[in-house]
Amino acid sequence: MFLYNNYKQGGKMVQGYCVKCKGKVEMKDPKESKTSRGTTMAKGKCPKCGTTVCCMLGKK
Repeated sequence: MFLYNNYKQGGKMVQGYCVKCKGKVEMKDPKESKTSRGTTMAKGKCPKCGTTVCCMLGKK
């Protein structure tokens, strides 16, 4: 489960759950994208291990 988010419009601080590190991390280079159902999500890298971290943002 990787659905924790803390999204700010100005600073673009996005946190997600890293499955490898087993904790919440601030994403490195987050990018917004849409799922096939139209929900907005952020994808980035974990700064500690480099694993892809996702964060669901909801419909906007």
